[in-house]
Amino acid sequence: DLLAEAAWWLGRLDESIEAREHAYRAFDELGDHRAAGQCAVWLYETNAIRARPVIAGAWLRRARRSLADDPGCVAHGALLLREAEAAHGTGDLDRASALATEVIALGRRLRSPDLEAEALQTEGRVLIDRGEVAEGMGHLDEAMLFAVEGRLGPYSTGKVYCSLISACEELGDLDRAAEWTAATQQWAEQHPFAIFPGICRVHRAVVLKRRGALAEAEGEALRAGEELVGSHIGNRGLAFAEVGDIRRRLGDLDRAQEAFDRAQELCGRPCGELALLRLAQGRVDAAMAVVTGCLSDTTAPLARSRLLPVQVHVAIAAGDLEAAAVALTELDGIAETYSTPMLRASALAARGRLALAGRDLPAARAALEQATEQWRALDVPYEIATTLTLLGQTRRDAGDDPGAASAFAAAVELFDDIGAHLDARLVLDGNSPSLPAGLTEREVEVLRLVAGGLSNNEIAAELYLSAKTVSRHLSNIFTKIGVTSRASATAFAFEHELVEPRR
Repeated sequence: DLLAEAAWWLGRLDESIEAREHAYRAFDELGDHRAAGQCAVWLYETNAIRARPVIAGAWLRRARRSLADDPGCVAHGALLLREAEAAHGTGDLDRASALATEVIALGRRLRSPDLEAEALQTEGRVLIDRGEVAEGMGHLDEAMLFAVEGRLGPYSTGKVYCSLISACEELGDLDRAAEWTAATQQWAEQHPFAIFPGICRVHRAVVLKRRGALAEAEGEALRAGEELVGSHIGNRGLAFAEVGDIRRRLGDLDRAQEAFDRAQELCGRPCGELALLRLAQGRVDAAMAVVTGCLSDTTAPLARSRLLPVQVHVAIAAGDLEAAAVALTELDGIAETYSTPMLRASALAARGRLALAGRDLPAARAALEQATEQWRALDVPYEIATTLTLLGQTRRDAGDDPGAASAFAAAVELFDDIGAHLDARLVLDGNSPSLPAGLTEREVEVLRLVAGGLSNNEIAAELYLSAKTVSRHLSNIFTKIGVTSRASATAFAFEHELVEPRR
């Protein structure tokens, strides 16, 4: 049994399984049903991690038989927790909650911090899925206290940490996720050969991607994939799916496809982000098949909330506005139930996209302007830039050319800043009017303000840029139009009718 534990922490899960099978038989022959039952619980857990659900289920049945006459022990509590998690996974929230509540009481009665903390996190996740977000996060925070106090074993510590970070990601609480991810990574580095560093690194990649640090996010996700070889197949698949989505955002579509292929080999089914890659490849029907299949396999509302905006996007591209409207209605309902900033922003952006497709320009503009502000509050640059692109199209179609130019310029700048150069080029190619000397929309904005007599600091304040960025733009402008002074640049602006002529 100790050998199995050591092999598990070294990430050698097949060796751990073999040793624990021997331990189970030895305990069973000795008549030590409690120890045999605990071995069976761990064999369920390890086989489930290795993506062997049938074998895992068989070990869970053996655990029930071994522990049937011993309900007041930690091993029986561990069994009930696995049954609670299984019920949660199938959507039976009432049974999952009842079992978790029973284990919380058992853990307190036995004075077992590990059992109590794991049960608190299980009940917390169930409450969140029921829409009781504050209460659910409260349970997770309470479980975290045990970890912070150093009262948990390493397995329970890792499980509670990763569960909390996962909940933060589902709810869009990126600040909290970033804080706990840093704490988790510090803890996980103390167990460098276990599965937890890799799992936590997947979560870190998600946070970095959302914050726009795409190159760093790709590195973390790739390293996670390497660290999880031979251990947690599901999370290794998620790591490669993250690599695929990051590369899609970076515009590297061929290598994104390679990463998604690896994810599918490991997980056995595509993910929602693959549908966005199919759209980028111009394969609308394939994108629809992917997202429809993902939704048919997904029942949990928060998990569906990540797929429904993709469904809206893909359905619009396919010309099926009715299907997009159905998806938006469901997304609105989930956003109303959970009422998190990320969900509200996502629903607003999807509503704006659909209104634009339906030519309801006032509604599109209102929704997209609200979505842009909410994305800005969340500090997620890719989502901001994507929504600004839609807002620019809405303003352009409504005849607001200056407003459209401003939105497009801001979107291009954000895309370029985070390395999403393909998206930036698509915005320029699809939405920018012909400008002299190869100037970009943002450079024209800067040039207009230079011609208006504003200093670099004043331009920075006007356009919400740094003075350093304005200086860089001005250097590029001078090079493109072949001048060396602000006066000459001003003359160029008037000559090419980039500003109103002086009266």
